[in-house]
Amino acid sequence: MFFTSVRLWIVPLVLVTSADATTQALRFDFGPNSAALGWTAVSQYTLYNSTRGYGLVSANGVTASTSLGTNATSNTAHDALAGNRPFSFAVDLPEGNYDVTLQVGDPAAPADTTVKAETRRLMVESLPTATGEVQTRTFTVNIRTPALPDGRSVSLKPRERGVAHWDQRLTLEFNGAHPAVASIEIQRNDDALTIYLAGDSTVTDQPGEPWAAWGQMLTRFFPAGVAIANHAESGLSLASFRNSNRLEKILSTLKPGDYVFIQFGHNDMKEKGEGVGPFTTYAADLRSYVDAIRAKGGKPVLVTSMYRRRFDQGRLVDTLGDYPVAVRQVSKEKEVPLIDLHEMSRRLITALGPEQSKLAFVHFPAGAYPGQDKDVKDDTHFSAYGAYSLARCIVEGIRAQVPSLALRLAPDIPGYNPDLPSLPASFALPPSPPASEVRIPDGDGR
Repeated sequence: MFFTSVRLWIVPLVLVTSADATTQALRFDFGPNSAALGWTAVSQYTLYNSTRGYGLVSANGVTASTSLGTNATSNTAHDALAGNRPFSFAVDLPEGNYDVTLQVGDPAAPADTTVKAETRRLMVESLPTATGEVQTRTFTVNIRTPALPDGRSVSLKPRERGVAHWDQRLTLEFNGAHPAVASIEIQRNDDALTIYLAGDSTVTDQPGEPWAAWGQMLTRFFPAGVAIANHAESGLSLASFRNSNRLEKILSTLKPGDYVFIQFGHNDMKEKGEGVGPFTTYAADLRSYVDAIRAKGGKPVLVTSMYRRRFDQGRLVDTLGDYPVAVRQVSKEKEVPLIDLHEMSRRLITALGPEQSKLAFVHFPAGAYPGQDKDVKDDTHFSAYGAYSLARCIVEGIRAQVPSLALRLAPDIPGYNPDLPSLPASFALPPSPPASEVRIPDGDGR
């Protein structure tokens, strides 16, 4: 960081409680120099542990960087931590929304920093800085725990245990060709607008490469003051989402004016039993979600499920039957905004064609990613490129169907036409470090 104070102190971080986290900002100074009053020093040796409550989670390849100008002293030097590979920083925090302000840049070399939060949520996309240049970015992150107010909790699946989006801390990943961070400021923001996501594996924060989903890309398209709370999870239907207390978890923190996006169908269509179907149980569940959200002052938005990648003689085949039709009917009946991702994904996948569309899905040869010893051909779940493209479709749906929320989009987003998508070769997002285990999304590719 750049500092102008003459007298500097190293101040240890005092962990905050739920009460004082609402008013107390946390300030971390990255690099080898001493930290200013009110800041906590973080060097390449400051590793996270539960006693300290903050620190680097992965520090391999992290180096201290500093630059002393002609007239500079160590008190005013710009310093940072930089890496030749991704690294992460975590801090224990209570559940809630937090504004995060970063200064990125390397005083000694050009840098290129991509920032992801929690489980691979894209927050800052490829921010290049020249030698000695510092850029500042602020965004809002939602963090949560499984706990419910009455002492019960969300019923987590085995694949969710240990993931960053259910723990009691904020995790930031710094990625890119040469990531460099000079400082982090964290301030609780109880007034932030929250967009909740209820859905399945095509929406969730996928924990490991090469899988991705549109919910963890949507964060890139909103500025500070808007948080995405992605409660979607692999393998879930409307019924199992509710039965595992996930809808109740959303309702427990939902504020009047917050939005809830609802996208299910891939797993609902597999449910069997007397009377089960798109226009019976599925539609009834959609109505009950809408009513529960509105009763809390929230704003529901219905999203139709996207196409799977299935071509027959060069023509894309719809595998979802009447489930998208049922969503459209409930939207009209209940006067709920509708984002027709089913239709937009049809246009997108058709435009890419049978071969190029493989790059939007998880089609990778054996060895493409750590722990992947076999070819992967998944025509239901998406690559980072596919997830990003679907998030662009969601943004266009917001612009067209949810004008009040469109006013809150980031100002730098150009229009997007799924009939003329940007090609996979033009897309670059650095992959996150491998998880401790490969977590394949639940649900088959029917």
